[in-house]
Amino acid sequence: MLDTAPQKRRTPRLPGAVSRLWYGLHHLIREAAKFATVGGIGFVVDLIIFNALLFWGDDGIGPLHDSPLWAKTIAVVGATSVTYTGNRLWTFRHRARTGLAREYTLFFVLNGIGLGIALACLGFSRYVLGLSGPLADNIAANVVGLLLGTLFRFWSYRTWVFPAHAQPQQQTT
Repeated sequence: MLDTAPQKRRTPRLPGAVSRLWYGLHHLIREAAKFATVGGIGFVVDLIIFNALLFWGDDGIGPLHDSPLWAKTIAVVGATSVTYTGNRLWTFRHRARTGLAREYTLFFVLNGIGLGIALACLGFSRYVLGLSGPLADNIAANVVGLLLGTLFRFWSYRTWVFPAHAQPQQQTT
């Protein structure tokens, strides 16, 4: 009688350190991809609010046309509520829960620092370099400032807002 069951394929196991490194890197990439997706949605919310406040009106002049820093602040506050929800419920759902009030407050504080990075880029572009208009303001605030702020946010959220579960200490004898 012939054995028709397929042979189990043996896959070589990676050494422990390599396996842990691979798992950690794979996990970080998946987390970063989810973070980028949530951030992309927040970016769209931010971009719409920012541009509406600066340029949505008669002759391309919005209600905060002469106050781009206030427009960016309002836009970031709106986007922050969206991104907190996405990050807590999807990106970092596997991480420790440290309490809604603590997480939300810390999330807003760290977003405030990220906002400061974007405002510094926008302020430098507008008031030091003398560049203004839709293209210059969007490049300064929503390309350069957002990129630098996003790198800070990803690191700080993983570190403080949504920390990894505490690893139990092993007993040594």
